[in-house]
Amino acid sequence: MRILVLHRVPDTLVRYAESIDHHAHEVTYIGAPDRVETMPADVPARRLSRPGTGPAHEEIIAALAGEPAPDVVIALSEYDLLTAARVRQALGVPGPDEAEVLPYRDKVAMKAAVAARGLRVPYFLGLTAALAAPDEVPWSGATVLKPLSGASSEGVTRHPSVKGALEAARGMGVDAAEYEIEEFVEGPIIHVDGLVADGAAVTVMVSRYVNTCLAYAEGEPLGSVQIDTDPDVVDWVLRCLAAVNIATGPFHLEAIEGPDGLVFLEVGARFGGADVVDTFELATGVRLPSAQLRLLVEGASAHIPHRVPAPDARYGWFVWPGHLLGTTHCRVSGTEEFADHPLVWRWVQRPEDEPVSQTITYADAHVPLAGVTGPAGSDDMARLMAEMFAAVKVGPAMPETEA
Repeated sequence: MRILVLHRVPDTLVRYAESIDHHAHEVTYIGAPDRVETMPADVPARRLSRPGTGPAHEEIIAALAGEPAPDVVIALSEYDLLTAARVRQALGVPGPDEAEVLPYRDKVAMKAAVAARGLRVPYFLGLTAALAAPDEVPWSGATVLKPLSGASSEGVTRHPSVKGALEAARGMGVDAAEYEIEEFVEGPIIHVDGLVADGAAVTVMVSRYVNTCLAYAEGEPLGSVQIDTDPDVVDWVLRCLAAVNIATGPFHLEAIEGPDGLVFLEVGARFGGADVVDTFELATGVRLPSAQLRLLVEGASAHIPHRVPAPDARYGWFVWPGHLLGTTHCRVSGTEEFADHPLVWRWVQRPEDEPVSQTITYADAHVPLAGVTGPAGSDDMARLMAEMFAAVKVGPAMPETEA
């Protein structure tokens, strides 16, 4: 096969060599200049750097001009899903096209598709429509303003009312066509991660957040712990996936545990961020990026061995943000009781002389503090994280300079 990989996710996370036989297939990796160095280094493959200054699909098509079309186009990052669809359409490659990808990239189209299946979603409306007819918005209370295709709660703000959200949108001067508003629904938030093949569940894990992604965007720590994977929840998730055309590959779905059942928030045709990949593999034996590659190359019938963890053999992850520190360096304190705690499986703390990211990220290598807990029971890990979040403090620090 001729395989084209739109490269964005580092090989250290994906481990391409474990899932693609680079001797049996003709593999080309293409990425923007800042991603080239994260491509797999020790495999027989072609590596192309596109300019990274124009529309990605146009640059990719131009780079492949005059060549036979690939048999498969692979995109592991959600930011490349629409690009991959456009490349497939232009080159006549089988796989999801732009119309099929849109429901899991556009949050209004996504919730509309799920609601059409009779599943509960928050009230929602495109920002353009809401601004044009504010009196017709079907709710009035707490409201979230968010980008249609964003991730990591970047650009998401919460407001006490619809009126407040619309006033904020006007004041921010956002592109209304790229935003939506939705009803704020109270309740614990879960994320469901897993793998499907031809619409059937291969392996699924349910986790409950400790704190929220929105709070993380606002500067607070975030974590999650794996919990019981109820068959009814899995059935509900499969109905959501079918609604948005996610039939084969990984998924990361978020929902609210409301008083009357689950409320759909959003879903991506990708593996989760933070340490979801590692904790999922520790619990089930399945590394989601590697399994995704196998399904794409070998087909939906590829055998993906997996296990179901015992209640006391689950895992969790935690992360502290650094994007709101106002400085490139940080000081972490209050860790004495936790760094060597028996329930902490991995602890990654940024030294004061190493910079942290100034943009929102969950990556261990770019935040003040992150780690993995387990193997343990869900309640024990959640309790530990709550204690850590109360005790551990992250503040700005000045790096040492040469005299």
